[in-house]
Amino acid sequence: MPDLLLELRSEEIPARMQRKAAGDLKKLVTDALVEAGLTYEGAREYWTPRRLTLDIRGLTARSADQREERKGPRTDAPEGAIAGFLRGAGLSSISEAQVVNDPKKGDFYVAIISKPGRPAEEIIAEVMPGIIRNFPWPKSMRWGAASMPKGARFAGIDGKGPESLRWVRPLQSIVCVFGPEHDETQVIPFEIDGLTASNVTYGHRFHAPDAITVRRFDDYVTSLEKAKVMLDADRRKDVILHDARDLAFANGLDLVEDEGLLEEVSGLVEWPHVLMGEFEEDYLEIPSEIIRLTIKTNQKCFVTRPQTGGEGLSNRFILISNIEAKDGGKEIMHGNGKVVRARLSDAKHFWTRDQGDMPDLDTLEASAAKFDLDLKKPLDQRMAKLDALNVTFHAKLGTQGERVARIRALAQELAKVTGADPVLVDRAAVLAKADLRTEAVGEFPELQGLMGRKYALLQGEDASVAAAIEDHWKPNGPSDRLPEDKVGLTIALADKLDTLVGFWAIDEKPTGSKDPYALRRAALGVVRILLERNVRLALSEAFRMAYVPNLYFHPGRTEEEIADRIYKPDLLSFFHDRLKVYLRDQGARHDLIDAVLTPDSDDLLLVARRVEALTAFITSEDGKNLLAGTKRAVQLLAAEEKKGTVVADGVSEELLKLDAEKALWAAVVVASKEASDAVASEDFRSAMEALSKLRVPVDTFFQDVLVNDEDTAIRANRLALLKAIREATATVADFSKISG
Repeated sequence: MPDLLLELRSEEIPARMQRKAAGDLKKLVTDALVEAGLTYEGAREYWTPRRLTLDIRGLTARSADQREERKGPRTDAPEGAIAGFLRGAGLSSISEAQVVNDPKKGDFYVAIISKPGRPAEEIIAEVMPGIIRNFPWPKSMRWGAASMPKGARFAGIDGKGPESLRWVRPLQSIVCVFGPEHDETQVIPFEIDGLTASNVTYGHRFHAPDAITVRRFDDYVTSLEKAKVMLDADRRKDVILHDARDLAFANGLDLVEDEGLLEEVSGLVEWPHVLMGEFEEDYLEIPSEIIRLTIKTNQKCFVTRPQTGGEGLSNRFILISNIEAKDGGKEIMHGNGKVVRARLSDAKHFWTRDQGDMPDLDTLEASAAKFDLDLKKPLDQRMAKLDALNVTFHAKLGTQGERVARIRALAQELAKVTGADPVLVDRAAVLAKADLRTEAVGEFPELQGLMGRKYALLQGEDASVAAAIEDHWKPNGPSDRLPEDKVGLTIALADKLDTLVGFWAIDEKPTGSKDPYALRRAALGVVRILLERNVRLALSEAFRMAYVPNLYFHPGRTEEEIADRIYKPDLLSFFHDRLKVYLRDQGARHDLIDAVLTPDSDDLLLVARRVEALTAFITSEDGKNLLAGTKRAVQLLAAEEKKGTVVADGVSEELLKLDAEKALWAAVVVASKEASDAVASEDFRSAMEALSKLRVPVDTFFQDVLVNDEDTAIRANRLALLKAIREATATVADFSKISG
């Protein structure tokens, strides 16, 4: 069976787009071929900075013949209906149709439509131009004459023809060859915007610019390799990583690995060559995070550290060149070194300036007084400047200064719950956002918090305050670490709750897959803090504390009414969704979560503990048996309630006639009391054990007692007994929601 080789060669494709684009090409082409009736054995995509390649093996040479029976109208149908049937079936005369008899419906016409198979070459040539024209690049461009404004006349282009090709970068050549594994292949010469597919490609831009003629994938790869093009991106990554490690080790250093940077640089080169540059050791006075980001962001280079360990870096960096220079790379290393030094010089300037006084301290006194700031300290000055400039947090949620004031007030209330030192919490709250006005964070926003911690320690802040400044952003995802101590934990809770309550107030909630303010991540962060740090917090009360009346005006309503109406049902449900995701990821069954979680559950730690206890109980033998008996009781009761059968308000001992129902009632009374007491003391395992004592009397009851007695009073009393079972078990969970 023949194979297909496709290559789309262009100017340099942005590294961040390459992997997805190659995957998109594979899907688009294979989907189109399959839809046209072809099959294939396997397909693999490849990419370099200048080409997307697709290797399809075992493609059928021809699509299968198709035969379709299309049912038409009855033979006595109006002429218009018959004419429409002929047009739709592609028949020129009704004599070309067959007449089929249906015993119930009579005679009707049937058209037999035969579609002969088509050569794969024809199908490929037909589908490829559309795939290329409509390729889903995040950004694309036009070039040459086609890029002129519509209506412009230049070199015969008047802008009135078909829409010009848009591609991520100028498309330069197309390879499309098709044929069996060992015989001669043929070119499928489809054309698009003046480019005609051929069997000619080109190698490395500098090392091998001459044309290369290819027949199939194997000699294509070999020819490219000779022409200094390594086609497989994962192989390029592997070569870069191991050569960089070896070069660092040979110089007594360790490579600081970075998967994201490795992916990017493998998309910047077709023939990777690993070199080492250096900068002056004086720059090592700058925090290592700044050095690493400076070199990574501006030069796409890796940093190294001494093999002795520790967090400090060395003054050597690893760069990846796309050429093998004749001088061994000396000029490349020298040029990169010059740029790195210039960037580090800027970074050192930022680092130094951030530790100095601001020039306009006299204008910051009002803001300093508002937040109890000490204008002799650099970080305090930056916080005062953040407030004085009225930097907007969100158009409907006020300035950053107003937000810090809200977080500060909320953090004081939350400190009573977390047990954090209120003095340290207050100091951390007013400095948490201060590094937003530092030059280091202005240059590298991803260093928010981390730079605040460093500057706080430099000006003598308590270690817990400094840690809280960094940690109030955390956890920043399901795998991120939590804040280090109670102070950081408190500020992180206040920050996230203020965000959630604020955006709920202005009705900016996540919709579908859209979550521009990362509110799901913020809610999951709160869930993780509460559960993993064993914090008992009533969310409804936290919403009320976080609510700020002047942000969302409701005439005639109190703050409590608004909090209950807006936040409790909706925002609480949002937290419940995040809690379910978290617990399921921890291995909890969804039905057990639903059995414990009620619309009013606002102590998430308590919910998690209930789920844990219920999970342990329901997998035990007593639990399984009690579940079966309880569900039978609840289902029978629900069925009778639905029919309108009278259920007594309470169990009357005088109407208990049989030993089995008397024993069950006695057991229910005892189990209810013991379970309620255990739940009150939050001992859910003991509550489960108390309920498990109902297992035997419930089983005996259903063996010996007929619930629907002829005597309406006895029947109502026995149904009340079932209701008592439902109420007793409901102290722990809604057993009706548990499967099994």
